[in-house]
Amino acid sequence: MQIKHPAQFYRQGLSVAAIGAVSCLSGPALAQSADDGADSMPTLSPIEVTSTALKIEAPVTETPRPVSVITEQDLEIHDFQSLDDAMRYRSGALSGLYGDDNDTDWIKVRGFDASTYQDGMRIYQTGYYHWVTEPWGLEKVELLKGPASILYGEVAPGGVINTISKRPTRQPRGKLQVQTGNRNLHWFGGDVSGPLTADGDVRYRLVGLFKQRDGELDQTHNDRYYIAPSLAIDLTDDTELTLLASFQKDNGVPTNPFKFAYGTLDSTPYGRVDPTTNFGEPSYDRNHRKQLFLGYELNHQFNQTWSFEQNLRYTRMELDLRSVYGLSHTGPQVTRGLVYRDGRLNSWQVDNQLVGHWFADNWENTLQIGLDYQKQELDGQRLDDFNFGQPLDMFDPEYGHFTPVAASQLQDHSLNSHQTGIYIQNQLRWNEHWVFLAGMRYDNVKIDDTLAGTYQKADVDELSLSGGVMYLADNGLAPYASYSESFQPIMGVDGNGNLYDPSIGKQIEAGIKYAPIWLDGYVTASAFRIKQDNTMVFSPSAGTQVQAGEQKTRGFELEGVGYLTPDLQLVATYTYTHAEIDESTVNRDVRAALIPRHMASLWLNYSLSGAFDGLTLGAGLRYAGKSTNTGGSIEVPSYTVADVMASYAFDDNWTLQVNVHNLANKKYVASCGYWCYYGASRSATASVSYSW
Repeated sequence: MQIKHPAQFYRQGLSVAAIGAVSCLSGPALAQSADDGADSMPTLSPIEVTSTALKIEAPVTETPRPVSVITEQDLEIHDFQSLDDAMRYRSGALSGLYGDDNDTDWIKVRGFDASTYQDGMRIYQTGYYHWVTEPWGLEKVELLKGPASILYGEVAPGGVINTISKRPTRQPRGKLQVQTGNRNLHWFGGDVSGPLTADGDVRYRLVGLFKQRDGELDQTHNDRYYIAPSLAIDLTDDTELTLLASFQKDNGVPTNPFKFAYGTLDSTPYGRVDPTTNFGEPSYDRNHRKQLFLGYELNHQFNQTWSFEQNLRYTRMELDLRSVYGLSHTGPQVTRGLVYRDGRLNSWQVDNQLVGHWFADNWENTLQIGLDYQKQELDGQRLDDFNFGQPLDMFDPEYGHFTPVAASQLQDHSLNSHQTGIYIQNQLRWNEHWVFLAGMRYDNVKIDDTLAGTYQKADVDELSLSGGVMYLADNGLAPYASYSESFQPIMGVDGNGNLYDPSIGKQIEAGIKYAPIWLDGYVTASAFRIKQDNTMVFSPSAGTQVQAGEQKTRGFELEGVGYLTPDLQLVATYTYTHAEIDESTVNRDVRAALIPRHMASLWLNYSLSGAFDGLTLGAGLRYAGKSTNTGGSIEVPSYTVADVMASYAFDDNWTLQVNVHNLANKKYVASCGYWCYYGASRSATASVSYSW
């Protein structure tokens, strides 16, 4: 698509100051460079671009919202095997708190859950119907921290994790990769892209993967098949259509990391429980999952002022899950439970956005008006059995002593939800220094949930607000302040028969971003406070749950990403999170379980030259401070884990890479809630890639 006027350079991720540097480029030339990725794109600005914070592209350092970006280069260097792995070296994000789970991504942001999106549209995570994202299919991952209902509707207060799918490129390119590693890893992936027509008006991309690997626990594994075709078509000089699709199939035995303080943190007469011990039933457990994604993105430029974008998505998940886990224990004897899910989750989403852009000598104004609709339908059978099979000896497990679930025990479950949202957001850039942001959104959400004949519903009308201000100094400093809100419906009625109000998240934040001309990167520092009201807590006097609780966090984050020299890259983060929660109407302001007060990480990546040209070495440390369990009776010790990598490019085509996460194979407890969870053990991979 052509870029019609200079103001649109800002929407492609360039500040006003950078426009003059590229004004000699034609619109199609810039669009072509941008499509081809970092390798072919002119070096116009060292700053990463985000499309998640505002739903239009803008530099991270010129956006008055806290955003972290994990680039495609980051994904390749670290060889992340899952989405939660990708958050390891970013501030505010806690991953790996439940160990290495092979069928779920677990991520906390600023002490709260976060909502997962793909290409700006929601990925539903309803109960155990958890969409699992394959990193091989991603261009990058963007993390918007804090409440974000202004653009995304119903979301968790922790923030939005938006994964960006790989797209067709205007230049031919491709990559084939073979990988092996410990735990019997076998991995083969392909990624090819380029034009289908001589003038490049039609472009394609095909991404595929086969992967199989044993899980962290004995007798667990997962096999994955993944394919993602896409097609981009320039319908006219002003209209572009991108078709996106993916299909993923997982077959395996799930990893249930649930253990207890007894045998992990606490010593016993029998010693410590081995981290690989499986409390489930390997011959009975299974995780069969199919994920289908179909959609398109349509962009049309009416004139120099107005443009229209429409994103449409259909997703379907089929899940067949049988998962036995340790429920409680008496000494070494473990009583077990069973999660059984067999059903389908369908969702439809459409987001329409009209964008107006005006500019003059000393100001730019961008107005967004949006209407979106989201629908999900879940239909299946389920069972939660809290006394499944005979107890298991956690130090000497003997499997097979159980009775399989009969079809007559299963409960029918259906859930339908509809969300309609209208939003408006305006961003004003004035006098080349000031950025003002204000937004408002109205949502209507209806949810109907029927389980075994018991009906519950939620009907919510909610207004969400957002605003921010930033000053862009000439020396690269950009102080800012912002406010944002979120909401989540709560199913059911109170003691008077009234529907519960939604839980409401509110965040205030002040910070500074620094991106001087001499630094190929940026540094951000921010202080924040998030409060979530209307949460459900136990009332001893009523003997039931009531809507009278709150959860709050306050904290500080520091993140630096950049090249200290042309060959040396640094990523450094520090996070302080003070998280409190009401456990009941009596027991209030208790330290929240699972969340460390202090976290820090450091990664250095160095590309050698001369006789060692083509060799890149990387090393990093990840630290998580002490945390506590539910109720605060147990203190979980801090831990530090080291990661290393080395890659060697033999020539322009062939590359050998080795990655080791948890280099020392440190045995540690990552967190405790009601259960305790060992952290991920050592993961070692070696890959050979051929690129063209």
